[in-house]
Amino acid sequence: MAGFRIARSAPLSPEVAWRRLTRWEAHAARVPLTTITVTTPPPVGLGTIFVARTGLGPLAFDDVMRVVVWEPPGRSGGGAAGRCRVEKRGRLVSGRSTIEVAPRDEGCRVAWSGEIRLRALPGVSFPVPAWLARWLYGRIVQGVLER
Repeated sequence: MAGFRIARSAPLSPEVAWRRLTRWEAHAARVPLTTITVTTPPPVGLGTIFVARTGLGPLAFDDVMRVVVWEPPGRSGGGAAGRCRVEKRGRLVSGRSTIEVAPRDEGCRVAWSGEIRLRALPGVSFPVPAWLARWLYGRIVQGVLER
């Protein structure tokens, strides 16, 4: 497994950042050659399944993901941080990632961490997948928070 962690600050309320980060289809604008489809009915939350399809024509693969933890920020009143965990269940890519959104003085702090396994490389751990994951998820976070 290749582990990664990225963190960003944003001048947004935790609730606004959370809504942007968990609008799964919006991530596709930051991932080259990718479309994302939510396959479960609204609203987005625990149990939501979405599929990222990456590639061109027949040279594409599906990255199937399911939300397994859904704790929005500010639940139960108070300034509680939000946390969402997604499991990757695709045939080519597996793993998990966690998004955390916490209040800060002038907005919020977002942390996205996870582990990715490329099934074509079982048992292999090297820096390229970790670097690629940091770059890709950093691009997603930056893009959806800035829009």
